[in-house]
Amino acid sequence: MKFTLLTHSKEFEKPSNTGRLALEILGDAVEQIRWDRINPPARLLEEIESGGVALIYPGTADEPGGDLTGIDHVILIDGTWHEVRRIHQRSPYLQKVRRICLKPAGKSRYNLRKNQKESGLCTAECIMEILRSTGNSEDAERLQERFLAFIRPVRNVPDR
Repeated sequence: MKFTLLTHSKEFEKPSNTGRLALEILGDAVEQIRWDRINPPARLLEEIESGGVALIYPGTADEPGGDLTGIDHVILIDGTWHEVRRIHQRSPYLQKVRRICLKPAGKSRYNLRKNQKESGLCTAECIMEILRSTGNSEDAERLQERFLAFIRPVRNVPDR
């Protein structure tokens, strides 16, 4: 499975971005592309046209979960929920991509940003769900270990 993180420009500098964890753990299986409204990435457009590509994007509560059958390339929009909505709305080529809605078993454990959608997952959690659902539990577990270490609160140690 190939993952493309279509990343908002502000996310590259944010220490709370979890897309970088997927890059670190999964290596070449993940590519990160800076989203550009005016100049969409030509290679990504070609891959979308050739098929086998899906966009992970939240749907309504009553929408059925996504079936990844026949999908070998997943696009995730990497940004805050506000940024993700804007990127989706301003990218006509994403409107053509088969949309997959994840139905996670539990709530998000991501705790580094305020105003998170209750039903939403961060980028790393989405990738973990996809890996598990496609039988790649080993990579999902490696990413989960790194993710849990990433979100673990830092305790203040008193000076002596």
